[in-house]
Amino acid sequence: MEQLNKLWNYFGGDVGWMIQVFVMVTITFIAGAVVRQIIARLAKRAQKTRTQVDDVLFGSLLGPSRLLVWIVGLSFAAQIIGVQTEAAQTKKIIFDVVSVLRNVGIIGTVTWFLLRFIGNYEASYIAAKTKAGEKVDKTLISAVRNALRAAVIVTAALIVLQTMGININGLLAFGGVGGITVGFAAKELIANMFGGLTIYIDKPFGVGDWIRSPDREIEGTVEEIGLRVTVIRTFDKRPLYVPNAVFTTISVENPSRMSHRRIRETIGVRYDDIAQIPAILQDIRKYLNDSQEIDQSQTLMVNVDEFGASSVDFFIYTFTRTTVWTEFHTVKEKVMLAISDIITQHGGEIAFPTTTVHVPDAIRLVETVPGKAS
Repeated sequence: MEQLNKLWNYFGGDVGWMIQVFVMVTITFIAGAVVRQIIARLAKRAQKTRTQVDDVLFGSLLGPSRLLVWIVGLSFAAQIIGVQTEAAQTKKIIFDVVSVLRNVGIIGTVTWFLLRFIGNYEASYIAAKTKAGEKVDKTLISAVRNALRAAVIVTAALIVLQTMGININGLLAFGGVGGITVGFAAKELIANMFGGLTIYIDKPFGVGDWIRSPDREIEGTVEEIGLRVTVIRTFDKRPLYVPNAVFTTISVENPSRMSHRRIRETIGVRYDDIAQIPAILQDIRKYLNDSQEIDQSQTLMVNVDEFGASSVDFFIYTFTRTTVWTEFHTVKEKVMLAISDIITQHGGEIAFPTTTVHVPDAIRLVETVPGKAS
């Protein structure tokens, strides 16, 4: 730098260092554009390969690589200004500050690249697995992503503190003493983080699952499992943010993981048709046994249940093969209409609430004619 300064002073005198700064900034600008073009071309070539890592690598480098060039170039420009400063104390301050800012900037750039790489690789991995028709455990992937991001951020923060001259050993020692105080102050946050860790380990539900709790008014589809809260989209499309610690104290049902869906209905037939009930029940059993949409390996029952106030009630108890909510209701509709047709074919009717009044024989109804005595 001193030789360069002498050369520019020879040509420009006191204005030489200004020209140096201008040239350095210009070179930095050009170098940043060139690096960006090179990375972009490498990214296009990487897309033609079968591996995903190179695609993610060059895609994540686009922004950070250009920023890194700017940080290095501008730090050199600042050092040129520091060389021309006459005051020794001011010169020392400039060099120290520029050195620290350059190092912090480089650490921040590397951190930015690593965070972009983790996010892009996650998206690329999920897209590749989904395209191949393979099942993806989004809950586990989300947990690994959050753990890696946290590790990168904490590591970068410690390196930055060390670069700025802060003693990490003393800070860690203070953190050990003050950890108890912080723990009491942030016990809810810590409880939620451990609750999230429990969800990641036990996996009672995952992203995309439909869950509900009989203990709380919680029901909907899981959209995201974070370190502190779980986002659930209710059936009226409102987001519900549930602290993870809640799931360690309540019961959670996961209908998305059910193996079958159950049809359990009670149907009443008129007392006038009680003689046809055995034949009706037999035909209903035959229909359910022959249906391809009913799982024959599960419990199947069609039996008289009770003598109701105005009907003889029987029930059907069976399970469908499908667990999809919409498909289940289509199957259930077919079963219910088929039962109605079977009852009708046997000359019976589905009962509805009626009342029969029995009149004693001693009471006679006499028709009265207007104008005549009865």
